[in-house]
Amino acid sequence: MRIVIIGAGAMGSIFGAMLSSTSDVVLVDPLERHIAAIAENGLTVEGAGGTREIFRLHGTTDPDTLAPDFDLAVVFTKSPDTRDAVAEAKSLLKPAGMALTLQNGLGNLDEIVRVLGPARALVGVTSHGGTMIGPGHVRHAGKGPTFIAGASPETRGVAEVVAAFRDAGIDTARTEDPDTLIWGKLVINVGINSLAAILRVPNGVLAATPACEILMAQAVAEAVAVAERLKIALPYGDPLAHVKEVCRKTAENRASMLQDILRGARTEVGVINGAIVDKGAALGVATPCNQFLSEMIAALEATADHRIE
Repeated sequence: MRIVIIGAGAMGSIFGAMLSSTSDVVLVDPLERHIAAIAENGLTVEGAGGTREIFRLHGTTDPDTLAPDFDLAVVFTKSPDTRDAVAEAKSLLKPAGMALTLQNGLGNLDEIVRVLGPARALVGVTSHGGTMIGPGHVRHAGKGPTFIAGASPETRGVAEVVAAFRDAGIDTARTEDPDTLIWGKLVINVGINSLAAILRVPNGVLAATPACEILMAQAVAEAVAVAERLKIALPYGDPLAHVKEVCRKTAENRASMLQDILRGARTEVGVINGAIVDKGAALGVATPCNQFLSEMIAALEATADHRIE
C-alpha cells in the first residue's frame, strides 16, 4: 500500500516509521528542519527503554511535488489544520483512495467526510504515545492497540487498512461504531492533556498523584455525563480507571498539549475540553472543570511570550 502521512510530528513520524516496514510511506510536514534532518540522517525513533532505530523515509514540505497515486492518507496534523490537511489528501489520493484521521478531538472525521464523502473516510484511535525530541528524532513513549472504523456502513477499504497496519506489526482491530471510537479517545484526552500541560508533567505523574486525580476525575465525569446525554456508549466500563491506566502505560510520555505549551504553540484544547464545554452547554450539562481547564490553557497560550523560565 502506498501511504502518505500528512503531519509528521511525533505521532505521524512514529506511524510512518512503523508502516514503512511493509508499505511505501511518504511524510508531508511544513517543518523544514525536520524533513531535512530525515533526508540527511534518517528518522531516529527512540524506544521507551532507550533503544534507537533509524528509518529511511522520503519526506517533503511541498505536497505539490508528489504524484496523486496514494492509496491512503493518514492525517496527523493538529485539529485547527485539518481542513487544509484534507485538501492536501484529496490532491494526493487515487480516485478511490481513502483518508484516515488518527487525531485528537471532535470534528476531524467530519472534515474528511465533507471533502471525500463517507465512502472514503476512516477514523481511528490509538494508544501509542510519542514525543518530538528534535528534528528527525522522536521518542516512542507508549504502545497499545489501535482501532479503526469507517465513517458509515458504506465506507470502503476498512479491512484493507486494518490489514496494512497489522502487517506492519501495529496491533489494530476494526470496529463498527465511529462515535464510540471518537468519544472513547476524547474522554482520555479530556482527563490527561490539559492537566499535563498546565502542571507541566509527564502522563505518569497524573495517575500517581492524588491531588491530580481530583481534577482528572471531575473533568472525566463531566465528559462522561455529556456522552451519556448523547447516548454514546464508551468502549470501557470505568472511564476514570481507564484514563489512569493510559497514564500508567504512557508514563514517560509528554501529552501533545504539553508539548504545544512548552514550545509556545497553539493547542487543541478547543476540540478537547472546549468541545465538552460546548456540547454540555447545548445539552444543559454543567461542565465547570472543563471550562476552567480550557480557560487556563487559553491563558497559557496568550502569555507564552512573557513566561518566566
